[in-house]
Amino acid sequence: MAITDAHVHVGDFPMFGVTLDQDRLGPYLASNDIDTAMVFHQDNAMVQRTIADLPGAYGLYWADPKNPDAVRELRDFLDDPMFRGVKLHPLMEGFHPNDPIVWPLIEVLIERGLPALIHCGHPIFSLPWSIEELIVQFPEAKIILGHMGHGNVVYIDASIAVAGRHPNVWLETSGMPMSLKIAEAVEKVGADRVMYGSDGPWHEPKVEQLKVQLAGLEPDDLDAVMNRTAQRLFLGR
Repeated sequence: MAITDAHVHVGDFPMFGVTLDQDRLGPYLASNDIDTAMVFHQDNAMVQRTIADLPGAYGLYWADPKNPDAVRELRDFLDDPMFRGVKLHPLMEGFHPNDPIVWPLIEVLIERGLPALIHCGHPIFSLPWSIEELIVQFPEAKIILGHMGHGNVVYIDASIAVAGRHPNVWLETSGMPMSLKIAEAVEKVGADRVMYGSDGPWHEPKVEQLKVQLAGLEPDDLDAVMNRTAQRLFLGR
């Protein structure tokens, strides 16, 4: 089965004691059976260099909406066909998902038909209800709830409910510990709006894959979650 990982970090994150060296990314993906990966770091130029000659690796532009050059930079990076959307981290960067400073970034994504992967599952800035305010503001935007609520079952249930209310919302599985909630998400919103991610190297990709594989999905749904849904959303395949 082909695997597309929607959530891969590269580079150093000293605040968290996590690192994946640029020159190790290729072997890391291969050793974890990852055929296609969406890769990001706050240093977008480093990501661009890293993925340039690495088959199967694509970039998401890490957007800090408080950066006055973010919209211009986003357009420049999306001119590179290897960049396939945006990563937003309201918790780390300290902004509300529906702050008007975010809107110009979302408008660019709508123009390009590309998604935003938004960290979801921690107060105060990345709760599913806060992200839903952005979703309501831009119903034509393609929004992925990264971690689909993360480790809190209240936030997990809320993320599934948000996706159920809005057809422009996808759920990504990394760091969410409950296989049964993956099965519930597929039942309620469809396998075409649920996708595997590892959040590597924070989490072990093989463990994150096993979590999806143990959810009891039908083979076609499992293939969609592990590969096809992300392929279609990010790459139009």
